[in-house]
Amino acid sequence: MSSLIGPDEDDPLGKPPVPQDVQEAIRTLIRWAGDDPEREGLLDTPQRVARAWKEYCLGYAEDPAIHLSRIFEEVGGYDEVVLLKDIPFQSHCEHHMAPIIGKAAIAYLPRDHVVGISKLARVLHGYARRLQIQERLTAEVAQCIWDHLQPHGVAVVIEANHACMSARGVRTPGVGMITSRMMGTFLEDERSRKEVLSLMGY
Repeated sequence: MSSLIGPDEDDPLGKPPVPQDVQEAIRTLIRWAGDDPEREGLLDTPQRVARAWKEYCLGYAEDPAIHLSRIFEEVGGYDEVVLLKDIPFQSHCEHHMAPIIGKAAIAYLPRDHVVGISKLARVLHGYARRLQIQERLTAEVAQCIWDHLQPHGVAVVIEANHACMSARGVRTPGVGMITSRMMGTFLEDERSRKEVLSLMGY
């Protein structure tokens, strides 16, 4: 079992303990990159990095679908598109663990109930706070809404920049990637699809 640094030992601020093997792994990476993990500026870096990654990956500790469990049936007869757009998010690429930073538009055509709009953003963040590829993130968000709200249609469009492309490899900054997933009415009916994409700004 990994030994831990407790809040009463090396962490006077009382933050959650970080396993020693995790800290040593980060020190190894620092050495391999060419620096000295024992120099003053890097002494606390292993704990900081470990806690940062625990925060980046909070999505593993939750089921995003839970945010769709409370619905509202009193909608005053509303039966048109519900859209939340320009939702900012951050994720990390599973291939290089580099940042993915972007925005999403999420829409659904309700059948007989709606959900609080903030819940759509929470579903996105729940899946984004994991190691991801943009294509899967788009599909997971759409499928979750489709399964748990059972609407007539779901549309998800995600636009993001990938540091694994801009900061390494081909090193081409300023390139955005767009992915989309249409389900139900938005997939089957061209007019509905054009309408929702227009509302999203595409």
